[in-house]
Amino acid sequence: MMDTTPKDMTHLFAQLGLPCEPEAITHFFASHRLGAGQKLEDAPFWRGAQRAFIMEEMRQDSEWSETIESLDAGLRK
Repeated sequence: MMDTTPKDMTHLFAQLGLPCEPEAITHFFASHRLGAGQKLEDAPFWRGAQRAFIMEEMRQDSEWSETIESLDAGLRK
């Protein structure tokens, strides 16, 4: 069966098991940051399964890759 889940930020947050309402996403970006040179998957705020998902989807260059890159960029602003 083909996965037809939209690959947007709301659905990425849901996939990661995070609150995915617009206000929750805004709060996440406001309260989390990546340091200079820090890899997204190495951020201390991820749980193991979240880290594994991010790493695997980027390794496979999956349909989630673009949204994960947007997450990374948003955490560097």
